[in-house]
Amino acid sequence: MYIKSTYSYINALLQLDHPMEVNQILEAIEQSLLPRRLSSIEKFVLHQSWLGHTYNEMAQSSGYASDYIKEVGSQLWQDISDTIGQRVTKKNLHLVLNQIPPNFLQQQKKEAELEPEIIDKAPESKDVQSVSINTDIQYPNGPVALTSPLYINRPPVEEIAYQEITQPGCVIGIRAPRKMGKSSLLHRIVSHAKALEYKTVYLDFQEADESIFISLEKFLRWFCANVSRQLNLNPKLDDFWDEDMGSKVSSKIYFESYILKQIDSAVVIVLNELNRVFEHPTIAKDFLPMLRFWHELAKQDKIWQKWRLVVAHATEIYVPLNLNQSPFNVGQTITLPKFTPEQAQDLAQRYGLTWASGEQGVQSLASLIKMLSGHPYLLNLAFYYLRREEVTVKELLQTASTASGIFSDYLRSNLAILTKAPELVSALQQVVNSNESVQLDAMAAFKLESMGLIELDGNWAKPSCELYRLYFREQLQQENSTDVAQTEELATELQTTGYANHIDELTQLATRNYFNQYIENNWKEWSKDTSPLSLVLCEVDYFKFFNAAYGYKVGDESLQLIANAIRDGVEEYPGHFIARYEGAKFAIITPLLSTEFALSIASHIRDNVIALAIEHDRSIFGGFPARVLTVSLGVASVIPSQENSPQMLIEATESALHQAIRRGRNCVSVSATLTVEF
Repeated sequence: MYIKSTYSYINALLQLDHPMEVNQILEAIEQSLLPRRLSSIEKFVLHQSWLGHTYNEMAQSSGYASDYIKEVGSQLWQDISDTIGQRVTKKNLHLVLNQIPPNFLQQQKKEAELEPEIIDKAPESKDVQSVSINTDIQYPNGPVALTSPLYINRPPVEEIAYQEITQPGCVIGIRAPRKMGKSSLLHRIVSHAKALEYKTVYLDFQEADESIFISLEKFLRWFCANVSRQLNLNPKLDDFWDEDMGSKVSSKIYFESYILKQIDSAVVIVLNELNRVFEHPTIAKDFLPMLRFWHELAKQDKIWQKWRLVVAHATEIYVPLNLNQSPFNVGQTITLPKFTPEQAQDLAQRYGLTWASGEQGVQSLASLIKMLSGHPYLLNLAFYYLRREEVTVKELLQTASTASGIFSDYLRSNLAILTKAPELVSALQQVVNSNESVQLDAMAAFKLESMGLIELDGNWAKPSCELYRLYFREQLQQENSTDVAQTEELATELQTTGYANHIDELTQLATRNYFNQYIENNWKEWSKDTSPLSLVLCEVDYFKFFNAAYGYKVGDESLQLIANAIRDGVEEYPGHFIARYEGAKFAIITPLLSTEFALSIASHIRDNVIALAIEHDRSIFGGFPARVLTVSLGVASVIPSQENSPQMLIEATESALHQAIRRGRNCVSVSATLTVEF
């Protein structure tokens, strides 16, 4: 026979259904039924289950995936079952609570008071309050797990992504510097898509072998095969691939005639680290427009409305590739913001830093937040070490910008990127050395912002956080060697003169003198990397005779057309540099490209010049082989280092050009001594 105590209280509350009374019921259950505190998501599931809501309804109202809500609920019912020795489910919750002896509840409450709190199993829901403590916190590295309490929602980011993924044919582009939480958000989008019973594919291009990027054909077959396998479909590429139609058309046919026909639901394809594709221009220039075209197809073709695409890339890639905008601007763009002070305080409490609570906590965190300014990774790293009591807030702030500080590895990685772009070094020095906002050149401002180093208000820049100001003020001063100073002087000269002294008036390309300056001044920076550098020399065939026959006016007009054709041949390759080398000879520098890719560029230029169809009377020249002006080209490649030099590369390319001329002109030859393969 049961006595009336805690049992009577709960039993009385069971009859009530107002929000306040329901919360009282949950508090009584938490204090009496379990020997621990409930996490915020467990409270939410218990509350919603008590009110009779389904898991799907909970998922829709909270923003969590339905599968995750079910997982939390199942574990909660199991824990309660283990405690009372009776099976508890979502359906029999009311019935079981009416049968629990009150003396059992009182005993459980006493034991619970002796147990330490544990940390939330999931991030705070908009419907619930948060937070508890745990001593077993993992080092912040990689995406935040779906079950981790350390994921902080950044409204309206998640809401936008979850809503957009339901739109037929949608494209979501997530862009941010490294360590801002792109992959963590991607995993939650995938989880949400699964909760909607969509099929999902997750590809991370960092996992792809370098050999996959050797040609568009190989890359697209790899892409289609991976999508097939993740959808549990047997790859049937050979059944749909047609060499005559090309790999892009074959890929389209493969998707619409096989993959999308085999799947009844929406298909969400997530592409992480798309910046890896940007690094291979010959792939990017076809793959990215193909994705854009597939997005457009959804507006016309019903079967393509199943297609949903989510892509993410790190914006630091804009610097080495010399990009002035994202190469993929399609669909809904999501730029990840930093944490607000309130979100930073919430995160601190999730790490179990009890001193971070309340108004006093706001004051205690103020200096740390000022130093790190809401950067997700840096805050996680700081709270991790503070939670482990390996450092105090005072010690952390004192050493933050030093080599012995906890942020040193992260800061050095940014410095390594920065020092490969001398013009950015100069721009950032202006910013960190000033206590006021500084006006920057638009291109420098864009690139520094893409690295996350500055915040912009128009073209007015200030450091993203005090940590960057302290670190880069010191480091860039040390890096300001004679060579860097010369490079900065050149950059300043070019900015103030508008390149007026370095541009060939006829072709509007760089002059030979500026070409020499450019390659000499950048060689040391290129040597710090292990990437290839290719040079193409292009000479118009028999141009001296053409000039003599038709006059210099026609000759000049022809050179202008050919210069434009060369521009068209390389415009899609980031970081290229073109100069009028001498007379009818042009030089093209292509960083980050191997010999194979440089050869492809040279062949493309040759075809472009022929397509100009600059005709001449062959009888004047004694029966020369072509009816139109043509070009001969030489190609050489090297990985810059202290063991080689610009002159070696130039001489090897000159030799290759002479070989093309000896072979009869109107062709491309590759150096026999300097080549680089991937």
